[in-house]
Amino acid sequence: MATVKPFPALMPDPNRASEICELPYDVMSTVEARQMADGRPLSFLHVSRPEIDLPQDIEITDSSVYAKARQNLDHLISEKALRRDVQANYYLYRQIMGSHSQLGLVAVASCAEYDDNTIRKHEFTRPDKENDRVSHLEALDAQTGPVFLTYSADKELDNLFNRVTEGNPNVDFTATDGVQHTSWTVTSSEDTSFIDKKFSGIQNLYIADGHHRSAAASRVNQSRSGAGNSGLFLTVIFPHDQMQILPYNRVVRDLNGLSLEEIHNSLGKVFEIELNGRSEPLNKHEIGLYINGQWKTLRPKSSIIDSSDPIKQLDVSILQDHILAPIFGIEDPRVSKRIAFVGGIRGVRELEKQVDSKEFECAFSLFPTSIKDLMSIADGGGIMPPKSTWFEPKLRDGMFSHQIL
Repeated sequence: MATVKPFPALMPDPNRASEICELPYDVMSTVEARQMADGRPLSFLHVSRPEIDLPQDIEITDSSVYAKARQNLDHLISEKALRRDVQANYYLYRQIMGSHSQLGLVAVASCAEYDDNTIRKHEFTRPDKENDRVSHLEALDAQTGPVFLTYSADKELDNLFNRVTEGNPNVDFTATDGVQHTSWTVTSSEDTSFIDKKFSGIQNLYIADGHHRSAAASRVNQSRSGAGNSGLFLTVIFPHDQMQILPYNRVVRDLNGLSLEEIHNSLGKVFEIELNGRSEPLNKHEIGLYINGQWKTLRPKSSIIDSSDPIKQLDVSILQDHILAPIFGIEDPRVSKRIAFVGGIRGVRELEKQVDSKEFECAFSLFPTSIKDLMSIADGGGIMPPKSTWFEPKLRDGMFSHQIL
């Protein structure tokens, strides 16, 4: 059963939260981070992307980068831009993006339960990215980016959380991208006990986003033999029916030496092709192809859909197994330089733009992977193909941090 615990969060000064809180470190380049933090000394990017305060030729894994992160975090605390709560509490975090709203519990989860798969994964981690997060965590003695978890929705928890949000928030601001971020503290001991009880009856939690952060927390806990609060890691946990998954689309640089006719003939062997197709698929098992200035809709023939395998029947798998590998010669999309990934938040117009610019020859738009598919695959111990999901809205770094000393 899942273990979650309250903790004394490090939180932003409510009056300066919009100046402090930032998008996660891994959704931007160093160049973009420098631009975003320019003239903004309180920006949390000085903690999450500390290389922006060092010479431009610095390696982002240089020890001085992590030391700078600690210096910058200490500065925000000394300036009272970040303040540690006086006692351990649960918190709620609501995000509103257009018509979509999601309300999650901010808590610390168990590294031991990450290790024993009570907290379930669906992605492999990359050693270089994992090592970076370990070094960052070790230098700061704090987890500054929450892991995004989900659980099977529970109506009683929904009711409690909604009641808490009727009170005054700790922090409430709308970011420049239009997403509203609001937090509350769960102050009632009865409510805290109820949350403890309800989660103790939830069998599993699932990582939606943050595999590298959770893996790093586990490694630091092992290296410290559980000292301090290293056995716990920072999370925001949302009910599964409030999650918003956008597609993770693909653009391909060349046609693998094939003509348009040859590509069309190869696709026709395994897909039904609608020539005047849609740019955005409306259903599962529809794939949009933008090539030569036109959208086509590809629908896989029943013979290639393996309904017995939850991974093979994903549209990202069908695209990889029946188009990218056999036709375009892209065997491993994780390392190939001939393919790039475009998060669904950027829309299909971005796909058209990249192809029309001639930087890429074609693009594929996908229907979003469902949260039920993700949970089913994780339950079976499966690993989803790379770049299968894009969750929106993104959690803001700096809203909550967990000090592990």
